[in-house]
Amino acid sequence: MLPVLLVWTLIAAACGCGTPPIEPAELRVVGGVGARPHSWPWQISLQYQRDGGWRHTCGGSLIATDWVMTAAHCISPSPLRLERRIIVHSKWNPNLVAAGNDIALIKLSEHVTISDQVQLACIPAPETILAHNYPCYVTGWGRMHTNGPIADRLQQARLPVVDHATCAQPDWWGIGFRTTLLCAGGDGYKGGCNGDSGGPLNCKNAEGVWEVHGIASFVSGLGCNYVKKPTVFSRVSSYNDWIQEVQRPACD
Repeated sequence: MLPVLLVWTLIAAACGCGTPPIEPAELRVVGGVGARPHSWPWQISLQYQRDGGWRHTCGGSLIATDWVMTAAHCISPSPLRLERRIIVHSKWNPNLVAAGNDIALIKLSEHVTISDQVQLACIPAPETILAHNYPCYVTGWGRMHTNGPIADRLQQARLPVVDHATCAQPDWWGIGFRTTLLCAGGDGYKGGCNGDSGGPLNCKNAEGVWEVHGIASFVSGLGCNYVKKPTVFSRVSSYNDWIQEVQRPACD
């Protein structure tokens, strides 16, 4: 497995979770723009070492001072053991991404310090389902467009949620679209792309707190921003119990 470095972006924080002191700008990742500094403080970059340097490969979210949540497919496909402090969902199948369970947790070797630059992500309540067109933001350093360059600045793009009934339509993702998945976008202009995997879909709740409702999982083979093929995320509210179970025995 390649050495991994977790790099925290300096994108501000306050104590608690989901309430950055500097709100994300209403800007518009594919079709996105550079995020306002200090506005997504739980976003991390998962990197690997090559040719003497570190290179971005996936995103993730800091959900505790010693835990990062990302996508299972962002982790090396070699067998993973608990002592390596990387836990992939037991039902994840790398040969069938559309089956879901694309989630993994990484236990950090030490706790990070919460500051004006690092904050925890909030996780929604179990089985929370967002309404059709609910406004959310995808963030990441992924490709700027299909087969394009990796972003050198954190990007954000406003992606409205597409409800399950729509995503399961034959001309969208089809009737096999799992309820443990969440899709957002699909307008053919804005969406996630390679390199955004593992990163958050951020949605503000009724109390004004940002929650991570999705973990970027996959896009269409036709392109990163194809019409009626919204970016697909693992729906975090399907995995609350699993997240708690993984964290409980590993706390030390």
